[in-house]
Amino acid sequence: MLKKLFCCLLLLGLFSISVYCWYQLLSSLNDTQSEDGLIKSGVYYRVFRLESDFWKEQIMKENETTETKTHKSPLVTEELKKCPDPSPLLVGPLRVEFSTPVSLDTVRKENPGLQEGGRYKPHDCVALQKVALIIPFRNRDNHLKFWLYYLHPILQRQQLDYGIYVINQDGENTFNRAKLMNIGYAEALKEYDYDCFVFSDVDIIPMDDRNTYKCFSQPRHLSVSMDKFGFNLPYNQYFGGVSSLSKEQFLKVNGFPNNYWGWGGEDDDIFNRLNNRGMSISRPDGVVGQCRMIRHERDQNNNANPQRFKRIAHTLMTMDTDGLNSLEYKVVTVEKHDLFTKITVDVGTPPKEEDMDKDE
Repeated sequence: MLKKLFCCLLLLGLFSISVYCWYQLLSSLNDTQSEDGLIKSGVYYRVFRLESDFWKEQIMKENETTETKTHKSPLVTEELKKCPDPSPLLVGPLRVEFSTPVSLDTVRKENPGLQEGGRYKPHDCVALQKVALIIPFRNRDNHLKFWLYYLHPILQRQQLDYGIYVINQDGENTFNRAKLMNIGYAEALKEYDYDCFVFSDVDIIPMDDRNTYKCFSQPRHLSVSMDKFGFNLPYNQYFGGVSSLSKEQFLKVNGFPNNYWGWGGEDDDIFNRLNNRGMSISRPDGVVGQCRMIRHERDQNNNANPQRFKRIAHTLMTMDTDGLNSLEYKVVTVEKHDLFTKITVDVGTPPKEEDMDKDE
C-alpha cells in the first residue's frame, strides 16, 4: 500500500516538474515575442535584427545602385556623327503646283517630327548648320500654306537644324520687307544660336531639293531661275527672292537697310553692301536653282517705292548707320504654332516725303 502511494507521489512530482518546464518554455517564447521579451531575451534577437537590418540596408543600396544605373543615369549612347554633305536623302527635281489647296492639318500630319514653333533637327546625325528661315509677311495666309507644305519636307531631307519665323507686319502702313528681315534675324537669335539665315519671300518654292537652304563661304542667292523670269536670271546683280547669309556675313554689312518703304530696292542695296565689303554672290546652277512663284496681285500698301533709286545710289554712304545698329521696332505678339513661329511687330511709320528728301 505504501509502495503504491509512493509511486503515485513520484508520478505526481514528475508531472508537476514537466508542467513547470513546459510553462517556463512557453513563457520564454512568449517573452521573446513580446515587447518585454525584447529586453529580457533580446541578445540573440537583437543581433539577428541588427544583422537583418545590415543586410536589408545592403540590399537597398544595391537596388538603389541598380535603379540608378538603369533609370536615373542617362543612357550611354554612341556619339552622333555629323550629317554627310550632301544629304543622302535628297531626291532631286520636284513637282510643284498650286492648283490644289492645302491645309495646315495636312502639313502637320505629313511632318510628325516637328517641334513647337516649326523647329526640327535630324535624329540620327548632327546637322552641319543651324538655320533660321525668315519670312517677311502680311496677309499671305494661303501662300504660307503652300510654302510650309513644300519646304518642311525639303528642309528635313536636307538634314538641317532649322526653325521657321514668320515676321508679320502689324497694321496697314506701307510694307517694309527689309526691316522685317532684320527683325527676324534679331528675334531668331533670342531663341537659338543660329549660324545661318535664309531670307525667303513666302510665294517662292524651290523645284529641286538639291538647292540646299544653307549658308556658304560667300552669300548665296538661292532663287536663281524663277518661272516668273522664264527660268533665267533677270540681271547679274539680282539678289532677290530667296537668299542666305551666315551670321558673320550679315553682321559684316550691318544687315538690310531699314529705310526702304514699299516695293523694290532693298535687294539691290544689300548687293551693294556685300560688294563693298569684298564679298561676291554664289549661286546654284540654273537647273538646281529653279523655283516657282505663286501668282498674285500686288499687295495693298506695297506700291513701288519712288525713293528706291536714290537710296540705292547712296548705299555706301548709309550702310554703316542704317541697318542692324539702328533697328527699332516693337514686338506685338509671339505665337508658337506647330509649323512655324509667328512674330507680329510694329515697324513704325514711314517718314514723310519731304523728310526723305532731306535725308538724301
